[in-house]
Amino acid sequence: MRAPRIGLLYPTPDTGEDDFAALAARVTPRIDLDVIYMPWPDGVDDLRELDTEATYDAVRRLGGEAHLRAVVPKALAAHDPIDAVAFGVSSASFLHGPDGVTAQVQTLSEVTGVPATSTTAAFLEALRHLRLRRVALASVYHPSGTEHFIDRVREAGTQVVHRVDADAPSDRDLAAWTPDRITGLVRAAAHPDAQAILLPETALHTSPLASRLDSAAGVPVLTATGVTIWAACRLLGLVPSADDAGPLFA
Repeated sequence: MRAPRIGLLYPTPDTGEDDFAALAARVTPRIDLDVIYMPWPDGVDDLRELDTEATYDAVRRLGGEAHLRAVVPKALAAHDPIDAVAFGVSSASFLHGPDGVTAQVQTLSEVTGVPATSTTAAFLEALRHLRLRRVALASVYHPSGTEHFIDRVREAGTQVVHRVDADAPSDRDLAAWTPDRITGLVRAAAHPDAQAILLPETALHTSPLASRLDSAAGVPVLTATGVTIWAACRLLGLVPSADDAGPLFA
């Protein structure tokens, strides 16, 4: 009998998808992760060439209903059947307003025919699961983008007591961040009132760093990779575990 297969919708090859694969390979019970590349909207080639406003317009369109309905079925056609799907793009899943997270997940489920989640939906589910009321935020985004994510967290009933904004230019730049740089961002986000730190970026390579990040923060660090894999497993009725992967996998 084959292992359950999770489809990871991901837009930019050779950035952070290997981090998802590395964590998925450690999960018990066994799962298969199929990375399904989806194209950026027309006219978007390299985010590094765009200013902040144009970048967020591109990311918003990437996660918009029209684009998802147009490109996801075609992307899936080249792959074996999947049992659940996860949209692994943090910013494209939190920029659509207070109802956007739920609407986007519903769209993905409709176009794929399987249960769906997104990185932002996974973060909100993790906040509820761990009963976190106060968190700090280690954001790689421009402050204006960070505000959208904070809005989603607050709508879930959790207070953001501290935040830092790295204002990184693109996913390709973030994929090249070293462990020291990632750890430094988390350390800067630490706050005595925070029960956890959120690190919502799917291009960062965080799966080997769980213990290091938790030590730097003094509290658990919930990463985009971790919450996305965890939530996708839960869609399949699985209770995932993995060594050195944080409280969601304990």
